[in-house]
Amino acid sequence: MSDAGTLLRALTARFQAAGIDSARLDARLLVAEVFGVEPLYLATHPEIVVTAQQQAAIEVMAARRENREPISHILGRRGFWTLDLLVTKDTLDPRPDTETLVQGVLDRVGDRQAALRLLDFGTGSGCILLALLSELPNAQGLGIDQSAGAVAVAAENARRNGLDVRARFQPGNWGDDLAGPFDVIVSNPPYIPDADIAGLEPEVACHEPITALAGGADGLNCYRHLVPEMARLLAPGGLAGFEVGAGQAEAVAGLFSTHGFYDVRITQDLAGIGRCVFALR
Repeated sequence: MSDAGTLLRALTARFQAAGIDSARLDARLLVAEVFGVEPLYLATHPEIVVTAQQQAAIEVMAARRENREPISHILGRRGFWTLDLLVTKDTLDPRPDTETLVQGVLDRVGDRQAALRLLDFGTGSGCILLALLSELPNAQGLGIDQSAGAVAVAAENARRNGLDVRARFQPGNWGDDLAGPFDVIVSNPPYIPDADIAGLEPEVACHEPITALAGGADGLNCYRHLVPEMARLLAPGGLAGFEVGAGQAEAVAGLFSTHGFYDVRITQDLAGIGRCVFALR
């Protein structure tokens, strides 16, 4: 039998050889999952004996990670904002950059106790809408996604986080058959230029739904479609917010201005990249 410290070193070396930047962390997460302990516990208890059954379970997960399957898909969950979210192959892996969109909305809504009506286009795991509802106790939200699988995941995430009374999710093609008004509309739509997808990290290119990535030749197709929909569905003075790809913020800001929005603002993420664009109807 091996011990946890030896196993962690072996897994880290395997993951490094597979080109995984987060090799040490991922090894710790997988071993901690099988042991049912917090990852930090392993650092102070490397002597824990690994049983044959645990070794076999870890090996199954390790092989998946070597194949560059996202760690969140293997564990089946991802932390986002203050929430613990179910993640599957039907949804994008919620990313820390997207918390910039959540914070930007909260900074601009004014009264957080207001009975706001929220709409999230391309909701995926429901991470954006559910994070907002967790901070806006009297708000109601609707999440739309073309994928029935994603809608099911989002609904389950609402239930797990006690937000299902105020959150609804349904399949749909953007704003088709929807009627407003909404006070806040948000979206993290597909924005990767089609030709760039093959060059993404394998975790993204090979394991995340391409329909949630592909944004057309220049990555802006969804924004061109959604800005007019937001103009139609928002209440006067309502807030629109997008996550955008690197280098796209100015173009999306221009779309808002062209369609009569005002107070258009670009917000940077922690890396200093223009990550979100906000505007008022």
